[in-house]
Amino acid sequence: MFWILTSLAGGRRHGYDIMREAAEESSGQVILKATTLYAALDRLEREGLVIPDGDEVVNGRARRYFRITDEGSVRLRGEVELIERSARAARARLAAGQAAPVTPRIAMV
Repeated sequence: MFWILTSLAGGRRHGYDIMREAAEESSGQVILKATTLYAALDRLEREGLVIPDGDEVVNGRARRYFRITDEGSVRLRGEVELIERSARAARARLAAGQAAPVTPRIAMV
């Protein structure tokens, strides 16, 4: 949701642009497949966070455009604030030398 809304915060986009921007902006950490993207867009549309914004055919391929709603912008701002608060808390702990020790995880089979 975060990367989809982030992409749409930059303006109207079609699916391929959203996938490309999510990959670029997340430094390759988020790779969306078309089926995953459109399922997420359908959910975001039901929640009132995005709306369809037209279709067009380019080089024989259909493109469906979306844009973020005001409610979607509010939700994205909230997500950004949460991430920033989390990062500040982590930086403060690191600076104070209070980082929790890493406990190795053992896989149970």
